[in-house]
Amino acid sequence: MLDAEVERNGDAPLHEQVAAAIRHDINAGEVRPGGRLPPARDMAAVLGVHPNTVLRAVRMLRDEGVLEFRRGRGITVAGEPAHGIVVAQAVELLRLARHWGLRREDVVALIEGLP
Repeated sequence: MLDAEVERNGDAPLHEQVAAAIRHDINAGEVRPGGRLPPARDMAAVLGVHPNTVLRAVRMLRDEGVLEFRRGRGITVAGEPAHGIVVAQAVELLRLARHWGLRREDVVALIEGLP
């Protein structure tokens, strides 16, 4: 798991790169729904980042619905990872829209107008 490298001087923040690596591993089937992720400290050591960077990434993925935190079970892949992917894309769409001066309401209106 996490056979990826982070680019310290890349455009994307480190935690977003870590989140992308986790998403990639889930999509590649390396971790299935219900499967546990390694501890954040272990993932951080493999990627060469601070554990807080990994924790920020997994919290982001939890908020997207990709991961679940369960007491006594650690971090597991949610049963519906596709939902998390759609949420992540929606977040990215809103970020792009804000960059170009559009509001959330504008984006919703655009989506509602699609066939």
